[in-house]
Amino acid sequence: MNGVHDMGGMHGFGPIVREVNEPVFHAAWEAHVRAIMTMVRSRGYFNIDASRHGIERMEPAHYLRASYYERWLATIELNLIEGGFIAGEELDARTELLREDPEATLPRSAAIATVPEPPGRSPDSPLPMSHFAVGDAVVTRNIHPPGHTRLPRYARGKRGVIQRLHGAQIFPDSNAHGLGENPQPLYAVQFDARELWGESAEPCQTFSLDLWESYLEPSWS
Repeated sequence: MNGVHDMGGMHGFGPIVREVNEPVFHAAWEAHVRAIMTMVRSRGYFNIDASRHGIERMEPAHYLRASYYERWLATIELNLIEGGFIAGEELDARTELLREDPEATLPRSAAIATVPEPPGRSPDSPLPMSHFAVGDAVVTRNIHPPGHTRLPRYARGKRGVIQRLHGAQIFPDSNAHGLGENPQPLYAVQFDARELWGESAEPCQTFSLDLWESYLEPSWS
């Protein structure tokens, strides 16, 4: 989907500041958020693509001012509420309780939703074959889906060359929405930097993106 999260090639955000001797976590709560994310994903509450799509749906101002683990926390809350594992009212009540008394003992819910079995592929179903080969010229589709996609805006409608075949991989555009893994061939596609960013790009530079087959069309020019 199009949103402020898709920053590739955009101007106006200033230089990237590299932190010297950066700690693993800047505060204890960040470690807690990482632990929660590890637990909910390993137990099947939601997958990595749904996690990314949750971050994409943050309010733009919230996204821009949020830190890395704040974005993780936002998508954990959203996906657990949408999955029926917690209620928004329950989350608000517990947050208010902890504001009043950080040492409060939180009651457990009597029941939670069952983790659904995601739509899967039959083990006997053959994986799709690649329609492109190394060296083939391709052009990316100029699409603007309302849901999750791994095709960034700066690379849409651009010409490149197949550099490597990765075989069939889970298709994130369907996996993010509980529509199944639907594996597709995945390719490393190489672009000239000026094809992506115009004359402002450095000359003689190339850039590679891993892209699924449905993002690509043959380039005849």
